[in-house]
Amino acid sequence: MTPETSSQDPVQEAKHRRAGIIAFAIGAAASLAFFAFFPGLPHVIDWGAILVSLVVGALTRWAWLARTRRKRTSVR
Repeated sequence: MTPETSSQDPVQEAKHRRAGIIAFAIGAAASLAFFAFFPGLPHVIDWGAILVSLVVGALTRWAWLARTRRKRTSVR
């Protein structure tokens, strides 16, 4: 896969990357918290819960970046 060329300045690109990392962390942590504390679940974090949390984090990151890209392009 080739890296995308960006017309943005490096500061804006760094903020965009940082926002994606934060969105991933929030999504993964929220999913793990669900598996750990939701009543009725066995309260065990196993490999399935970890994998689901990683997928949820990736989807959260994708959704956040898509939203901010769409917002940024509509402003211009």
